[in-house]
Amino acid sequence: VQLQASGGGLVQAGGSLRLPCAASGRTFSSYIMGWFRQAPGKEREFVARISESGGSTYFAASVKGRFTISRDNAKNTVYLQMNSLRPEDTAVYYCAATTVGMATTIAQYRYWGQGTQVTVSS
Repeated sequence: VQLQASGGGLVQAGGSLRLPCAASGRTFSSYIMGWFRQAPGKEREFVARISESGGSTYFAASVKGRFTISRDNAKNTVYLQMNSLRPEDTAVYYCAATTVGMATTIAQYRYWGQGTQVTVSS
């Protein structure tokens, strides 16, 4: 599956952004989808994941309560809704796909999008 993340940009602290990730192929609904981010000088870290049907989600502690993840299997798209953004959320955001249950590590995700830059100003 090929993934294309978009929707990044510059936003003020406290603002919101929604990142869509479009997938190619007819098997999108077979994959668990995740979002990761990588800030300058830091390692890539897990942000959120959603189950194949969308019925189950999981978030990193740093974003829980502020970010939501959803998917539209008819449109082959997963979304990351980011609210109450903070300067520390500044990073390149990547979407990824896996068939590994409860996956939260980079190694567990097989397919990756190219990343979209999110910058939060204070």
